[in-house]
Amino acid sequence: MPRLIENASRVTAAGTPPKTIDEYVGRVNTGDGAVSVAHMRSPSGWAEPGQTPEFAEYTLVLRGALRVEFDGGELTVPAGQAVHTAPGEWVRYSSPGADGAEYVAVCLPAFDLDAAHRDDER
Repeated sequence: MPRLIENASRVTAAGTPPKTIDEYVGRVNTGDGAVSVAHMRSPSGWAEPGQTPEFAEYTLVLRGALRVEFDGGELTVPAGQAVHTAPGEWVRYSSPGADGAEYVAVCLPAFDLDAAHRDDER
């Protein structure tokens, strides 16, 4: 039987200025460790620490644009496009554009702070 997920859980975000994360599926809201699905809204100028996560991340940009830095370069993902980052790959996300960014992130397995391996934790 399908299970309705009525609400998201607001999750504390890394980076400045603060962004909003509403997790619909994942360790916090549903206790699911296999996958996480979160709706994110980052203001103009937001940037988070780089990370080398143990999980894959698929990110669909709904509004604005997201910058993704990686070893060897960077790319800009505009609204209507998506990006996939692989486990073990260093990445850093930011939204430097005037409109910030709104996007949906799907992590496999689910996002886990201990598995993110952020640069500022080293």
